[in-house]
Amino acid sequence: MRAMTPASRRPESCLRRYGREPTDKNSAARRFALGVEYDGTDFVGWQHQEGLRSVQDTLETALSRVANHPLTVFCAGRTDAGVHAGGQVVHFDTNSVRSPRSWLLGVNSNLPADVALRWIREVPGDFHARFSARSRTYRYQLLQQSLRPVSCRRTCAWIHSRLDIARMRRAGELLLGEHDFSAFRAAGCQAKSSVRTIKRLEIRTRGSLVWIEIEANAFLYRMVRNIVGSLLVVGKGDASLGWLGKLLQGGDRRAGGPTAPARGLNLLGVDYPERFGVPSCAVLLEPDFGIDCDRIDSVPYNDKSLLPGPDYQS
Repeated sequence: MRAMTPASRRPESCLRRYGREPTDKNSAARRFALGVEYDGTDFVGWQHQEGLRSVQDTLETALSRVANHPLTVFCAGRTDAGVHAGGQVVHFDTNSVRSPRSWLLGVNSNLPADVALRWIREVPGDFHARFSARSRTYRYQLLQQSLRPVSCRRTCAWIHSRLDIARMRRAGELLLGEHDFSAFRAAGCQAKSSVRTIKRLEIRTRGSLVWIEIEANAFLYRMVRNIVGSLLVVGKGDASLGWLGKLLQGGDRRAGGPTAPARGLNLLGVDYPERFGVPSCAVLLEPDFGIDCDRIDSVPYNDKSLLPGPDYQS
């Protein structure tokens, strides 16, 4: 059998034929932004941890294979172990020459079943997935029913008692605006300031499913899960509405509710200034090869049409 010619020695025309265009070492590096979706169940989180399976390492490995050189990616939000993402945004720099279609299809073919790219586009050199973001939106999903769920056990939390959703909504209003969120900041948080601005907190239901969506300029370590845990204390009737306000003012994490399980949390979307051309879409029904998000069949992350249909009702 004839030995295969190493990729580094194959003719450029052959590389292009298989979507592996050559790297132009003399050209200036270009910056690309990616939309990434992943099921966080079997990952130790986004960030690299030596010898463990992380989303960052998995994505960098796939991208490097297509680029034909090592790549480092930077994300909008470092999700914890077990946390999912439908709208994570990352960026990387490369001087490899690839079409958007080659990047998208090539990288997805090198990714495992629990990670996928949703879109890719070239962005200005001053774009940064984390520092250019104006806000991030997380959705927490839980199921309230007497028996434990099976089909959604990886993506939703379960509570067997009924919740007073109206009380939870009123309590959530106390968290809107700019506050010191030390009471919802987990130990190990490295943020220099605990002041954050919550722009939106909505609680919606459909049958036995409950969604808690929170949009803020930024989040502290486990802030969303700690807020959800405290809202559940109010929803179950174990604390008054005033308790949450006092908790916020007191700034003592030990006085708050439990941390909600990671599996119910999803990074739904990230918002950027329009000049970067990054789509504010958490769910793209068709792959986006770099065209305008408004010109494809897409759904904005805050669109109520994303709610599950009647089949989800108990």
